[in-house]
Amino acid sequence: MNEPRIHPSAVVEPGARLAAGVQVGAFCYIGNDVEVGENTVFGPHCSVQGPTRIGRDNRFIGHCAIGGEPQDKKFHGEHVELEIGDRNLFREFCTINRGTGTGGGITRIGNDNWLLAYTHVAHDCMVGNHCVFSNNATLAGHVEIGNHVILSGFAGIHQFCRVGAHAFIGMGALVNGDVPPFVMVAQDGYGRPRGINSEGLKRRGFDADRIGAIKRAYRALYMSGASLEESRAKLAELASGSDDARAFLEFIDAGERPLLR
Repeated sequence: MNEPRIHPSAVVEPGARLAAGVQVGAFCYIGNDVEVGENTVFGPHCSVQGPTRIGRDNRFIGHCAIGGEPQDKKFHGEHVELEIGDRNLFREFCTINRGTGTGGGITRIGNDNWLLAYTHVAHDCMVGNHCVFSNNATLAGHVEIGNHVILSGFAGIHQFCRVGAHAFIGMGALVNGDVPPFVMVAQDGYGRPRGINSEGLKRRGFDADRIGAIKRAYRALYMSGASLEESRAKLAELASGSDDARAFLEFIDAGERPLLR
C-alpha cells in the first residue's frame, strides 16, 4: 500500500482523508472534511479548507488557497462545498472558493484543466474539462465555463455569465455577457466578439465542414445586422443541418443574462 507522504512541517487535521500516493509538501495545511484522491500532490505552502473533495492525479504547485469561504457578504457559515475532478494542474497562488448557501452550495471544477498562476475561481462557479486559465484570469461568482475554453492572461468574467465550449477569451478582455460556443472575444474596453476560434477547433480535430457551419452560425448571430430574434430564426434553420449551429441556438435559449454582442 502506497501510504500518503506528509512533510513533517505540514498540518493534516484528523478529519482529512488522504488516499494512497498523496504527497503533502512543506508548510501545507489540510483541514477537516477534506477528501483527496490517489496520487494528488501538494507543493509547499498550500492550504485546503473543507468541505472539499479532490480527485486523483491533481497537482498543486505551491501557495494555493483551495476551498476557502466564499467572498460573499450573504454567506453566514452554511454547509457549502468545493468539488475538483481528476488530473488538474494548479499553479502558484491559485485561489478557489466553496459555494454559497443561496447559490447552489457548491463550486465544481472538472477534469484535465490547467489553472495558471494567480487565477481565481469564485463561489458557485462551474468549470468544465480541458480548460486553460492563463495567469491572473478571474471568474466572479456563479460563472459557468464549458469544455475546452481558454482564458488568456488578465481576462475577467462577470458574475452569472456563461462561456460556451471551445470559446477563446483574449488577453485582458472583461466579459459582461454570455459568450456562445466557439467564439473568440478580444479586448475593446469590455470584450467584444471577434470571430470564431478556428485555430483551436482545428487542433481539436474539427474538419472544414464543421468549421464552415460554425462560421455561418457566427455570421447569422453577429454579422448579419439582424435583431436577436431574427438571428435566432436563422440559427434554427442552420441547426437542422449542423449540431454545432444547434449548440449556438441552445446556448442562447438557456441564458438569463444578455448575450455578448
